[in-house]
Amino acid sequence: MAFELPSLPYAQDALEPHYSANTLSFHHGKHHAAYVNKLNELIAGTADEGKTLEEIIASSTGGLFNQAAQVWNHTFFWNSMKPGGGGAPDGALAQAIDAAFGSLDAFKEQFKAAGVGQFGSGWVWLVKDNGGLKIVTSANAETPLTNGQTPLLTCDVWEHAYYLDYQNRRPDFIQSFLDNLVNWEFAAANFEDVASAAAE
Repeated sequence: MAFELPSLPYAQDALEPHYSANTLSFHHGKHHAAYVNKLNELIAGTADEGKTLEEIIASSTGGLFNQAAQVWNHTFFWNSMKPGGGGAPDGALAQAIDAAFGSLDAFKEQFKAAGVGQFGSGWVWLVKDNGGLKIVTSANAETPLTNGQTPLLTCDVWEHAYYLDYQNRRPDFIQSFLDNLVNWEFAAANFEDVASAAAE
Protein backbone atom coordinates (compact mmCIF):
# COMPACT_ATOMS: atom_id res chain seq x y z
CA MET A 1 0.00 0.00 0.00
CA ALA A 2 1.34 3.39 -0.98
CA PHE A 3 1.37 6.17 1.56
CA GLU A 4 -1.10 9.00 1.05
CA LEU A 5 -0.85 12.67 1.91
CA PRO A 6 -2.90 13.02 5.11
CA SER A 7 -5.62 15.64 5.10
CA LEU A 8 -5.14 18.72 7.24
CA PRO A 9 -7.07 18.49 10.54
CA TYR A 10 -8.70 21.87 9.79
CA ALA A 11 -9.67 24.02 6.82
CA GLN A 12 -6.81 25.53 4.87
CA ASP A 13 -7.71 29.06 6.02
CA ALA A 14 -8.56 28.09 9.61
CA LEU A 15 -5.26 29.28 11.11
CA GLU A 16 -5.40 32.79 9.64
CA PRO A 17 -4.20 35.43 10.29
CA HIS A 18 -1.37 33.68 12.14
CA TYR A 19 -0.68 31.05 9.45
CA SER A 20 -2.10 31.76 6.03
CA ALA A 21 -4.00 29.58 3.59
CA ASN A 22 -1.34 30.55 1.06
CA THR A 23 1.41 29.10 3.25
CA LEU A 24 -0.56 25.92 3.91
CA SER A 25 -1.30 25.46 0.21
CA PHE A 26 2.44 25.36 -0.48
CA HIS A 27 3.64 23.75 2.75
CA HIS A 28 1.06 20.95 2.86
CA GLY A 29 0.00 20.75 -0.76
CA LYS A 30 3.49 20.99 -2.29
CA HIS A 31 6.26 20.27 0.24
CA HIS A 32 4.53 17.58 2.31
CA ALA A 33 3.03 16.03 -0.82
CA ALA A 34 6.46 15.86 -2.45
CA TYR A 35 7.87 13.94 0.53
CA VAL A 36 4.98 11.44 0.29
CA ASN A 37 5.44 10.98 -3.45
CA LYS A 38 9.20 10.53 -3.21
CA LEU A 39 8.81 8.07 -0.33
CA ASN A 40 6.44 5.97 -2.43
CA GLU A 41 8.93 5.99 -5.31
CA LEU A 42 11.75 4.82 -3.03
CA ILE A 43 9.85 1.94 -1.41
CA ALA A 44 8.11 0.63 -4.53
CA GLY A 45 9.01 -3.02 -5.05
CA THR A 46 11.19 -3.21 -1.92
CA ALA A 47 10.84 -4.87 1.47
CA ASP A 48 9.89 -1.48 2.91
CA GLU A 49 6.70 -1.32 0.87
CA GLY A 50 4.63 -3.09 3.52
CA LYS A 51 6.15 -1.35 6.54
CA THR A 52 4.63 1.39 8.64
CA LEU A 53 6.09 4.87 8.51
CA GLU A 54 7.59 4.40 11.97
CA GLU A 55 9.20 1.11 10.94
CA ILE A 56 10.79 2.72 7.91
CA ILE A 57 12.12 5.61 10.02
CA ALA A 58 13.61 3.15 12.53
CA SER A 59 15.34 0.99 9.94
CA SER A 60 16.44 3.39 7.20
CA THR A 61 19.20 5.92 6.51
CA GLY A 62 19.99 8.51 3.89
CA GLY A 63 17.38 9.57 1.37
CA LEU A 64 14.78 7.02 2.42
CA PHE A 65 14.99 8.12 6.05
CA ASN A 66 14.75 11.78 5.03
CA GLN A 67 11.55 11.30 3.06
CA ALA A 68 9.87 9.04 5.63
CA ALA A 69 10.81 11.22 8.58
CA GLN A 70 9.64 14.38 6.84
CA VAL A 71 6.26 12.77 6.10
CA TRP A 72 5.93 11.87 9.80
CA ASN A 73 7.26 15.21 11.09
CA HIS A 74 4.92 17.28 8.95
CA THR A 75 1.85 15.25 9.89
CA PHE A 76 2.78 15.73 13.55
CA PHE A 77 3.29 19.47 12.99
CA TRP A 78 -0.19 19.97 11.49
CA ASN A 79 -1.67 18.37 14.59
CA SER A 80 0.51 20.51 16.86
CA MET A 81 -1.55 23.51 15.70
CA LYS A 82 -5.25 24.27 15.84
CA PRO A 83 -7.61 27.17 15.14
CA GLY A 84 -7.84 29.34 18.23
CA GLY A 85 -4.75 27.69 19.68
CA GLY A 86 -2.32 29.02 22.24
CA GLY A 87 -3.42 29.64 25.78
CA ALA A 88 -2.18 27.27 28.43
CA PRO A 89 -2.22 23.53 29.05
CA ASP A 90 -3.92 22.12 32.11
CA GLY A 91 -3.85 18.98 34.19
CA ALA A 92 -0.87 16.64 34.26
CA LEU A 93 0.89 18.28 31.33
CA ALA A 94 0.74 21.72 32.96
CA GLN A 95 2.22 20.26 36.14
CA ALA A 96 4.98 18.53 34.17
CA ILE A 97 5.86 21.76 32.36
CA ASP A 98 6.05 23.66 35.65
CA ALA A 99 8.23 20.91 37.12
CA ALA A 100 10.60 20.83 34.14
CA PHE A 101 10.87 24.51 33.24
CA GLY A 102 9.58 26.44 36.28
CA SER A 103 6.56 27.98 34.54
CA LEU A 104 4.74 28.09 31.22
CA ASP A 105 6.36 31.45 30.45
CA ALA A 106 9.81 29.99 31.09
CA PHE A 107 8.98 27.06 28.82
CA LYS A 108 7.92 29.45 26.05
CA GLU A 109 11.14 31.44 26.39
CA GLN A 110 13.28 28.30 26.21
CA PHE A 111 11.27 26.77 23.35
CA LYS A 112 11.52 29.98 21.32
CA ALA A 113 15.25 30.32 22.02
CA ALA A 114 15.85 26.73 20.93
CA GLY A 115 13.91 27.20 17.71
CA VAL A 116 15.60 30.49 16.88
CA GLY A 117 18.99 28.95 17.66
CA GLN A 118 18.50 25.94 15.39
CA PHE A 119 20.96 26.69 12.57
CA GLY A 120 19.51 26.15 9.13
CA SER A 121 16.54 23.88 8.55
CA GLY A 122 15.02 21.80 11.32
CA TRP A 123 12.50 21.42 14.09
CA VAL A 124 12.02 22.34 17.75
CA TRP A 125 10.19 19.80 19.92
CA LEU A 126 8.71 19.31 23.36
CA VAL A 127 9.41 15.67 24.22
CA LYS A 128 9.09 13.26 27.08
CA ASP A 129 12.45 11.69 27.86
CA ASN A 130 13.25 9.37 30.77
CA GLY A 131 10.13 10.42 32.64
CA GLY A 132 10.66 14.18 32.30
CA LEU A 133 10.05 16.87 29.72
CA LYS A 134 12.75 18.36 27.52
CA ILE A 135 13.01 20.84 24.68
CA VAL A 136 15.13 19.45 21.84
CA THR A 137 15.93 20.50 18.29
CA SER A 138 16.62 18.37 15.26
CA ALA A 139 18.26 19.28 11.97
CA ASN A 140 16.72 18.69 8.57
CA ALA A 141 14.55 15.54 8.75
CA GLU A 142 15.81 14.23 12.06
CA THR A 143 13.20 13.29 14.63
CA PRO A 144 13.19 12.47 18.36
CA LEU A 145 11.69 9.08 17.48
CA THR A 146 15.18 7.80 16.71
CA ASN A 147 16.49 8.91 20.13
CA GLY A 148 13.94 7.01 22.21
CA GLN A 149 12.07 10.23 23.02
CA THR A 150 8.33 10.72 22.73
CA PRO A 151 7.31 13.88 20.85
CA LEU A 152 4.50 15.89 22.44
CA LEU A 153 4.46 18.81 20.01
CA THR A 154 6.69 20.42 17.39
CA CYS A 155 7.24 23.64 15.48
CA ASP A 156 8.71 23.45 11.98
CA VAL A 157 11.55 25.96 11.56
CA TRP A 158 12.44 25.18 7.96
CA GLU A 159 12.16 28.45 6.04
CA HIS A 160 9.40 27.07 3.84
CA ALA A 161 7.28 26.70 6.98
CA TYR A 162 6.98 30.42 7.57
CA TYR A 163 8.66 32.52 4.87
CA LEU A 164 5.55 33.55 2.95
CA ASP A 165 3.99 34.96 6.14
CA TYR A 166 6.98 36.02 8.23
CA GLN A 167 9.87 36.32 5.73
CA ASN A 168 13.10 36.06 7.74
CA ARG A 169 11.42 36.70 11.10
CA ARG A 170 11.68 33.21 12.58
CA PRO A 171 11.38 34.55 16.16
CA ASP A 172 8.03 36.16 15.31
CA PHE A 173 6.76 32.94 13.78
CA ILE A 174 7.70 30.84 16.80
CA GLN A 175 6.16 33.41 19.15
CA SER A 176 2.93 33.36 17.14
CA PHE A 177 2.97 29.56 17.16
CA LEU A 178 3.18 29.59 20.97
CA ASP A 179 0.66 32.39 21.50
CA ASN A 180 -1.94 31.65 18.82
CA LEU A 181 -1.52 28.23 17.23
CA VAL A 182 -0.16 25.57 19.59
CA ASN A 183 -2.58 22.70 20.23
CA TRP A 184 -2.18 21.91 23.93
CA GLU A 185 -4.90 19.23 23.78
CA PHE A 186 -2.83 17.30 21.23
CA ALA A 187 0.28 17.62 23.39
CA ALA A 188 -1.68 16.53 26.48
CA ALA A 189 -3.07 13.48 24.67
CA ASN A 190 0.47 12.45 23.66
CA PHE A 191 1.63 12.99 27.24
CA GLU A 192 -1.24 10.91 28.61
CA ASP A 193 -0.56 8.10 26.12
CA VAL A 194 3.00 7.89 27.44
CA ALA A 195 1.79 7.86 31.05
CA SER A 196 -0.77 5.14 30.28
CA ALA A 197 1.83 2.99 28.54
CA ALA A 198 4.20 3.36 31.46
CA ALA A 199 1.51 2.26 33.88
CA GLU A 200 0.70 -0.93 32.00
